[in-house]
Amino acid sequence: MLPAAPYGTSPAGHTWYPATRVQQGIWVLDRDELLRPTQLVPTVVEFTGTVDHAALVGAVGRSLARHPSLRARFRLDVKRRRVEYHTDGPPAEPGFLDAEAEGWTEEEVDRLVRALCATPFDLAQDAPARAEVIRLGADRTLLVLNVHHIIFDGVSRGMLLEDVCALYRAAVEGAEPELTDPPHPAAVVAERTPEEIAEQVAEVVDRLRGAPAEVLLPFTRTPHDGGEESLLGATLATRLDDGTTAKVMAVAAQEGCTPFMLGVALLAGTLARTGPQRDFLIAFAWPGRDDPATADVIGMFMTTVVLRVTLEPGDTWRDLLGGVRIGGMEAFVDSDVPLDAVSAALNPDRNALWPPLSPVLVNLDEAPRSLEPVPGLTGTLRPLDPMFIKYDLAMFVRLEDTPGGRSLALSLDYPVNVFGHDDLSRFLNALRHSAADLATFPENPVLEESVRPTAAADLDDPAARLELVRSIWREVLDTDDIADDVSFFESGGDSLLLVLLVERLGQVSGREVRTMDLFRQPTVIGQADLIAGAAEPAAAPAAGGDRAALLNAARAQGAGAAR
Repeated sequence: MLPAAPYGTSPAGHTWYPATRVQQGIWVLDRDELLRPTQLVPTVVEFTGTVDHAALVGAVGRSLARHPSLRARFRLDVKRRRVEYHTDGPPAEPGFLDAEAEGWTEEEVDRLVRALCATPFDLAQDAPARAEVIRLGADRTLLVLNVHHIIFDGVSRGMLLEDVCALYRAAVEGAEPELTDPPHPAAVVAERTPEEIAEQVAEVVDRLRGAPAEVLLPFTRTPHDGGEESLLGATLATRLDDGTTAKVMAVAAQEGCTPFMLGVALLAGTLARTGPQRDFLIAFAWPGRDDPATADVIGMFMTTVVLRVTLEPGDTWRDLLGGVRIGGMEAFVDSDVPLDAVSAALNPDRNALWPPLSPVLVNLDEAPRSLEPVPGLTGTLRPLDPMFIKYDLAMFVRLEDTPGGRSLALSLDYPVNVFGHDDLSRFLNALRHSAADLATFPENPVLEESVRPTAAADLDDPAARLELVRSIWREVLDTDDIADDVSFFESGGDSLLLVLLVERLGQVSGREVRTMDLFRQPTVIGQADLIAGAAEPAAAPAAGGDRAALLNAARAQGAGAAR
């Protein structure tokens, strides 16, 4: 395989290069969507501290000019059915706005940021990138970057931000940055023969054939007309505590699974538990940078890959993890297969608005959360408002360092005009339940209850209520050593086991049991009174009060929100 060669020069003197297969795929699959917000990769960084705005604007400008892909212009050769680009066009010029000096309100700035993040590019005439530096005040500055997806991916975003920070640091120190000239994207993209591609496509199609191209989500779908509003998205997130994270990661490691594979297993297991489907196609984004030559290239190398996960009735969590590992490795091997060719064979009648093979995506989230160009200046990524989503459900898996160890964070992106917040909240709670089961009962079948059924009890009988709560504690904590007046956490419980306790107490009592109520009534005796209706529901803390009470109430509210 040889690097892609230029097609030649145009009368204007431009050297045209063949677009990569990924870029061709974006144009072919999404040619009607090139102007949609889903084809943009916006980034908003809020800097806190003193900023040399001239140096920052200069650093951004040099970054946009340094990388060939950020100067690219594209054209579609209809006759030859190919996309071409040249990189000798002028780079984008970053703008600067002193919002404080010009009297902009926060609302006006927010509207500007939304416009900068959503305005499309004319890929034939414009550089596929734009940037604006906005001074909000003495210690607050925004950097708004937006780049078209045809030449930009998540890895490229991290590289560009590092580039800007290095150039800014050198500018304020009066030094010249030690940066190498980035390679041209065409120099690192190898082309394969049509015969090689066709053979690999046939293998992938054979492996995926028979799996449904839909995923039955346990959500109520709101009818819509397919308009732009269906792309608006929102996010819900949860985080496992350090202890539970250590347990689930240990089980995953025993089965040879990465954090990404663990996330896929949790999602597939939860979908199977909450719906009738047992065979899933799940999409993920592959960085496409196996060749070290691409390490310093800002460009669109990321491809969408689909893995298959099947679940049999008796499969345990360990079986599911092993199956995901095999499916993941098969997908990784074939990550360079053109998705449009696979889609044409398996799902030729797809709706062009949604992804070609699966409406569900899982990704490992490794995006930087903060930047420090110079000491005393910190940059934090702002959540996008609005955000746009092309998938019915996108789950992101992230490992975060905490004072006590590492914490596994799970977030769900979903289209707000298609699915409701309450459905997603329930599903997120089901994901936490799955994580608790995997951590505590990895040998149990995924599709069976992880706790033993409990006989009905007379809730009007105090002794029967006590014995009922004791039995649930024995199930959840997996011990017979239960004391009626010792708190759940002192007895060996943690936040994920508390999720199991909440669910089981609600099941056997038929009463609504909330996590914050169990924080207020953490003992067997207190919870026996709770399910009898004797305990008052948790309330917001009164104004004032002692510090310990306020802290306890805050913890209870935080635990309730995590549900």
